[in-house]
Amino acid sequence: MKEIDFDLENNPFINFLSSRCNMSARLDVEDMWNYSKENNLSFFIMSLAALMNSLNNVPEMRRRIVDGKAIEFKSLDAICPIMNKEQTVFKEIRVEPPQRFHNILKWHDYVEDHILNVLEGVDPAFEEPMLRRDELNIANFSCVPWIDFDSVTTAVANGNTIQPLITWGKVNSNYEMTVAITFSHIFVNGLEVSKFYAYAQENFDDLNGLR
Repeated sequence: MKEIDFDLENNPFINFLSSRCNMSARLDVEDMWNYSKENNLSFFIMSLAALMNSLNNVPEMRRRIVDGKAIEFKSLDAICPIMNKEQTVFKEIRVEPPQRFHNILKWHDYVEDHILNVLEGVDPAFEEPMLRRDELNIANFSCVPWIDFDSVTTAVANGNTIQPLITWGKVNSNYEMTVAITFSHIFVNGLEVSKFYAYAQENFDDLNGLR
């Protein structure tokens, strides 16, 4: 991470009760859906790749406040909840972003193997206190595949938490999927959110950028 020149003291949102904001938008995921099914890939994992790539492409999303200083991480890992097929075991994993791999299919297999190993107890699950997580180069990604929701409001551990939270839902009959993002208005404005969604739609449309 690196310290950046950013005036925290005079930021208008520092002293708000909460600087957290939510946005939801529907994306067309037909290309990604068909590609995943045709190649026996996990649509969940491929969606995670598209959304991680999109978030890491927006520098403002990678910013945090650590020891009273504004910093920017080079990249963010994903923290993601997982469960077994019987829905009896619930754990969290931490995975590296696709950009660190030269092949999206290798990254897909890495995530798939890590999920299995964590659920079976071979690899340790991610366990970190909630308030400590804001100092790490991570963002939270959560899938709710049972609900085709329009919007979602996330829990707030602290009003000035910076870490982004991304939630995506069920793909409907029109191959549309809602993606919600919770972000901090201290660093992120509407323009940066629009860039995240634009990158996300590009990633779901153009799989060449992920392979």
